[in-house]
Amino acid sequence: MAALSPDECAALAAGAAALVNVAALPRTGASKSVVLWEDEDCIAWLNVMLEGRDTGFHDHDGSAVGVYVLGGSVTNEGLPVGGTRRVHTYEAGDSFAVPAAGIHRMNHDPGAVTVHIYSPPLRAIGQYEMVDGLLQRTPGPPDEASPESPRLLAALTREAFTGSR
Repeated sequence: MAALSPDECAALAAGAAALVNVAALPRTGASKSVVLWEDEDCIAWLNVMLEGRDTGFHDHDGSAVGVYVLGGSVTNEGLPVGGTRRVHTYEAGDSFAVPAAGIHRMNHDPGAVTVHIYSPPLRAIGQYEMVDGLLQRTPGPPDEASPESPRLLAALTREAFTGSR
């Protein structure tokens, strides 16, 4: 078993995306996430977010991820500590990666279509939120959507506008 680097995950996501016929994907109903394949090195997910979705701040429990945007747009934001927030928007044709130790959140705009490659294959997701003023990580299964982090996001937004800690 050989874990792929974040950049290798992003390149593999772009290659996998080239095989997806976006025009044939459903454009009504619920958002869907499906596994395209899984082997000893990685797992590939296709995400069709018809309603849009904020993943909340989360980690991938030691798995790097590469993301390729097939349609629509997404934003990606790392979890800042004592610095400015860095929110990046990616459109169809763009890709990005998050290291295995990274904590981030993604906001899929309605209609976003993405391919995600996780290496090693995703075992769990760590979900982050503020509880009684402290950052808390809660483990979650890899095949369930991570919840939003409204209190953590509000604290980061407040800090960005007031400079308070």
